[in-house]
Amino acid sequence: MLKVENINMSYGDLQVLWDVSFEVKEGEIVVLVGANGAGKSSVLKTISGIQKISSGDITLNGESIANTEPSEIIKKGIVHVPEARRLFNEMTVEENLIMGSLHGEAKEKRYETMEKCFELFPRVKERRKQLAGTLSGGEQQMVAIARGLMSLPKILMLDEPSLGLAPVLVQDIFDIIKGIRHQGVTVLLVEQNVQTTLTFCDRAYVLENGRITLEGTGKELLNNDHVREAYLGI
Repeated sequence: MLKVENINMSYGDLQVLWDVSFEVKEGEIVVLVGANGAGKSSVLKTISGIQKISSGDITLNGESIANTEPSEIIKKGIVHVPEARRLFNEMTVEENLIMGSLHGEAKEKRYETMEKCFELFPRVKERRKQLAGTLSGGEQQMVAIARGLMSLPKILMLDEPSLGLAPVLVQDIFDIIKGIRHQGVTVLLVEQNVQTTLTFCDRAYVLENGRITLEGTGKELLNNDHVREAYLGI
């Protein structure tokens, strides 16, 4: 479905991605794991068109989308939920959700999709008239994911959705991600919570210093000596 092939990307003179290649198949949950600064968020930014690649290619169902504008990437069905939530704090929860549905079919089905989001996130429904900036961290993360779903994505890319959340809320977020996949949305997940994500993902890639160094099923990487030592402290 999504294929990243030998992409290189730099911030000015500083190269941060080196010949990165991986693929995401329809219906999968695929995880990119790695330490802070490994380049995980940069990968998502290249796919969503926020950052431009200098070489390589990114294809969606065989069509090149490399260096396409972010607004067009969303229309093609790839939605990026960034790290730190990035909500419109002075707008209500409902208004934030509406901001996720400003194009084509997503706009036409706005309120139908919103009701589905409320079924997935009952707490978001309870807070629908509340200003987003007054929500707890866990509630804000739920709103951010729901806003992404309002765009009717084929692929939902989530950047560190558990970051800064209490352990009980982390499990709630991961359960929601599994539920999103069951609704037919493919998920590409960047996450530092390696232990948990490797238990439920279909496949994973390890990114170190801007390069893919390992790949395999979640189970395979959980049993990999390097992963256990470097990321699980075992």
